[in-house]
Amino acid sequence: MSEARRFTVVHTDTVDIGEYPVEQDLLAEFGADLVATNAQDEESLIEATRGADAILVIKAQFTRRVIEQLKCCRAIVRKGVGYDTIDVPAATEHGIPVCTLPDIWTDEVANHALALLLACNRRLLSLDRGMRTGGWRSFKQAHTGQLSGETLGILGLGRIGSALARRVLPIGLQVVAYDPYLTLAPQDTGARLVSTLDELLDASDYISVHAPLEPDTFHMIGEPQFRRMKPTAYLINTARGPIVDQAALVKALQEGWIAGAGIDAFEQEPPARSDPLLAFENVVVTPHNAFYSDAAVARMHRRSAHEVIEALSGRWPPGLLNSELRARQPTIGSRQ
Repeated sequence: MSEARRFTVVHTDTVDIGEYPVEQDLLAEFGADLVATNAQDEESLIEATRGADAILVIKAQFTRRVIEQLKCCRAIVRKGVGYDTIDVPAATEHGIPVCTLPDIWTDEVANHALALLLACNRRLLSLDRGMRTGGWRSFKQAHTGQLSGETLGILGLGRIGSALARRVLPIGLQVVAYDPYLTLAPQDTGARLVSTLDELLDASDYISVHAPLEPDTFHMIGEPQFRRMKPTAYLINTARGPIVDQAALVKALQEGWIAGAGIDAFEQEPPARSDPLLAFENVVVTPHNAFYSDAAVARMHRRSAHEVIEALSGRWPPGLLNSELRARQPTIGSRQ
């Protein structure tokens, strides 16, 4: 009797599969070989993934053309929360499940957003720089809010937005939220839903972005929105860079339309060293690492491997995004 065929799982965005020993060991025990590709252009990615039974992806762009060439793929697993790197409608048309890890670093990103908010409010970086250059305290500085009684506006009240809302209630911040997909805010968030983005902008002393990057959220915060914000308000973005029109943000900071910003996600990543955002003293910047903690990354490695194993076993993975496939296919691998 011949041995069962081993599966091939392609991990994108790496040249060294040894960087992923957890995935490698779990998949090998199941009967799958993990192989690496750092292909970025369409042609190279098509060639590298054509025979994949499943794909683990971080940053590589799975366009419609790439997806059309996946002849035996049973799952594309995005090792994170966002899925803007994958043409989900194309995958759905071709019967390929797309999976994410939607709750994998909710706490980490909410904590980071709060840290950016507090750093902006307390002007921690400018005070730190002043101390290191021989300065001492000065009360001749721009407006500093007291937090208690001020308002945080949350754009997108999903898992992370809700987690942030719960964190700020004990320090006295009021919370308003704009999320067109919700009719009621989760009660434990203390948030008041507003019906338009303009209402959020008008009310908020701090605005934290937690929306996914989709066609209708691209440059959702641009010059008209910055002009509408309070001149004492701060923008916090730990979601996706292109949700904010970065050129408009720079202009808003130069013209003093807003007080400052805390930015973890940029339109171009990594940003150029000449990026003007890096020059503002009233902007706190971090390298898109809001997701990071040792525990969260360890969970990510295990969970992404288990999503693949579920799919290769013919079962629908917990992180299935295009759940409409269930109605068309009784099990994974039985495309009609």
